Amino acid sequence: MNVSLAEADVVARCAKAGVAISAIESLPAGGTHLVTVNGDGAVIMRRAFAKNLIEGPVKRFAFMHSRPSSIR
Repeated sequence: MNVSLAEADVVARCAKAGVAISAIESLPAGGTHLVTVNGDGAVIMRRAFAKNLIEGPVKRFAFMHSRPSSIR
């Protein structure tokens, strides 16, 4: 889910709710992309972030995969 809050706020709210984070990243235009470990956590956080959810597509940073030097 995409939330219009800073990453630190999202992490703090997830911790308070006891929801584990699988992946998190800041968004270029502001806000945070959050993936929870399981669906139950996602439901809990969707409710918690109801007023802060970003609707529609958002631009994210390009993923840079790090490879061992032997593969290059």
